[in-house]
Amino acid sequence: MTRNTDPIRPLVRRMARDARAGRLDRREFLALASTFGASAAGAYGLLGLPAPAAAQETPKAGGTLRVSMQVLEIADPRLYDWTEKANVARQFLEPLVRWEPDYTFSGMLAESWEVSDDARTYTLNLRRDALWNNGDAFTAEDVVFNIRRWCDRTAEGNAMAARMGALIDPDTGMARDGAIEALDDHTVRLNLATPDITLIATMSDYPALIVHRDFAGDLAAAPVGTGPFELESLEVGGTATLRRRESGWWGGEVFLDGIEFIDYGTDPAATVAAFDAGEIHVNDLSPSDFVEVLDGLGLIRKAKPTAATVVARMRSDSPPFDSKAVRNAVQVATDNAVVLELGYAGHGAVAENHHVGPMHPEYAELPSPAHDPDRARAMLEEAGHAETEIELTSISGDWRAVTSDAIASQLRDAGLKVKRTVVPGATFWNNWTKYPFSTTDWGARPLGVQVYALAYKSDSAWNESGHANPEFDAKLEEAMGIYDAEARRAIMADLQAMLQDSGVIIQPFWVNQTLHHVAELKGYERHQAREMHFERAWLDI
Repeated sequence: MTRNTDPIRPLVRRMARDARAGRLDRREFLALASTFGASAAGAYGLLGLPAPAAAQETPKAGGTLRVSMQVLEIADPRLYDWTEKANVARQFLEPLVRWEPDYTFSGMLAESWEVSDDARTYTLNLRRDALWNNGDAFTAEDVVFNIRRWCDRTAEGNAMAARMGALIDPDTGMARDGAIEALDDHTVRLNLATPDITLIATMSDYPALIVHRDFAGDLAAAPVGTGPFELESLEVGGTATLRRRESGWWGGEVFLDGIEFIDYGTDPAATVAAFDAGEIHVNDLSPSDFVEVLDGLGLIRKAKPTAATVVARMRSDSPPFDSKAVRNAVQVATDNAVVLELGYAGHGAVAENHHVGPMHPEYAELPSPAHDPDRARAMLEEAGHAETEIELTSISGDWRAVTSDAIASQLRDAGLKVKRTVVPGATFWNNWTKYPFSTTDWGARPLGVQVYALAYKSDSAWNESGHANPEFDAKLEEAMGIYDAEARRAIMADLQAMLQDSGVIIQPFWVNQTLHHVAELKGYERHQAREMHFERAWLDI
């Protein structure tokens, strides 16, 4: 991918000095340096390190890659709420920016960018050699169209609106006048009302795939894209089929003839059987209790510690969880370490009920949540809910159900009355933000403040817990404007403590994400956000 080749800026050099001196986490430096437009090679060079090099092996062209993954609808990227949707769409659509496996950001449709020192002005230099697969040139008009769509708070389910707050007029719920400027056909300038250090990271997230300026709302019906493949067909719950783009791709040679995503449902045994029968080459995710089984088939295992997680969230606007005492009682009745062992076979790290972890550069260490079943019972009795039945809902058939069972078992051991409800995937996805108490898996994001803006800010479309705290929102906005790691961490400590104390989530563990693939698949790695990039993959057959 093309990286920015502009001279290293003084601010980035200052951050590099802090990183070399141990005052700044190396991962944070790499993320922030590339956010400011430094190339990966330049950022690593400032640390005195070589950039990671890809393995040298001569690719072979041809073959159709078969992938085990749920196949969901892909109508409108800004509404995407699951990675699986984007993994199909990203084969023919592209973002402005990509979050790389080494945690840097690289240019895709935005070839390079500049950010002002106060993080209020972003200039995007767009790729000049990209074409849509209908023959149209990719221009600034496309980017302005997309960012305006992202800023539309009136569009129900718009996952991007909460991330674009610094560009939105609070009175209209739309982009502010003058916030988005096309300076020429290949340059866009964004003028933010408040500082926001997360904007480049946001542009790499999966709902930020760029659609054509004439996009009418149904990508499957009109799959116009700039990417290396073209969509041929998609059947929800069945198969999505793509073929290599005939007109060529700006990124160069693509080796695969095509890709088939095949939905085997939520029972991992079906994917094991598909591997064993030679029906697939790679899966999306290997459940923790099937890792050794898949190893036994002679497959290649690739695992990565990540900021992906699962939360058992309680809607603070739904009885009995509108009582903070009830939420806190549920928390202290749960031992997160036990849930990790039972729910994910220990393949991860214990979390602390505030959805920020040591892998996030601004993480602030807090005391671990207490596990006290006796106190949980006393809290429920005092709140008048000792006899109240609590219903915990989860999707069926995978590790999220097992994790939910582990939580429910602990709650029962503490004397709580618990009903477990397990629903099919399609039903769960349609209502995932509405259940009073349910488990949801969250993908990895580069920054902790980014997670909070997505999931716990009062007006976020993905605020599934109903968490609403004006003080939290104000502190979060302040943190999103601070580059200095230590200064941001001080505010983050307050935010983490506030969320933990609110009781809206049990966040038991961070996930080590694992996939398996046949030995014949080359040029493909586990991405920390479960993104699937196949433009450099090939089959040794």
